[in-house]
Amino acid sequence: MLRSDDLYSLPPGVPVPVDDGACDHLPGFRVPSLVLPATDGRKVDLAALPGRTVVYIFPRTGRPDRDPLPGWNATPGARGCTPQSCAFRDYHADLRALGVEVFGLSVQSTAYQQEAVERLHLPFALLSDEAFAFIHGLGLPEIEVAGQRFAQRVTLVVQDGMVKYVFYPVFPPGENAAQVISWFQAQDNGRAEG
Repeated sequence: MLRSDDLYSLPPGVPVPVDDGACDHLPGFRVPSLVLPATDGRKVDLAALPGRTVVYIFPRTGRPDRDPLPGWNATPGARGCTPQSCAFRDYHADLRALGVEVFGLSVQSTAYQQEAVERLHLPFALLSDEAFAFIHGLGLPEIEVAGQRFAQRVTLVVQDGMVKYVFYPVFPPGENAAQVISWFQAQDNGRAEG
């Protein structure tokens, strides 16, 4: 069975998420020390990583053989995980050139995430937070669709274990990677001038 829609783009009329203040507490917040499984076999503690890291948190990647959950497209911030992941894939070399490590994170199992990594040819790992330990540890917003809970889409810039900047809400998701690069370039230019 194939999906009845295009997994790689946003359908028209998808509701735009609004900034409800759910991430206002995050800048300056220390990332909780938790070990999360990664699709590349590593165990990653985001709090222990040195330097600059981008963690894009997304609800759930779709599958080409399954339609989205009922109500998925009508839930603000739900749709767009595949376009966002593809954008971070396409801009990965640019982010690495800026000295930035990239991870995606969702509450799906590592086995579920592995399918997306392979199909989308992602050059970075996805982290699994099935127990919502990272989500709850940072007080991140959640959404519920068809009786299931997911992380709301948020992108964190983490430097030496501390949240430096937050992209929230993220819309459209496919433009997030370019926004992140622009932010880093502005920071680096400001540092060079100052």
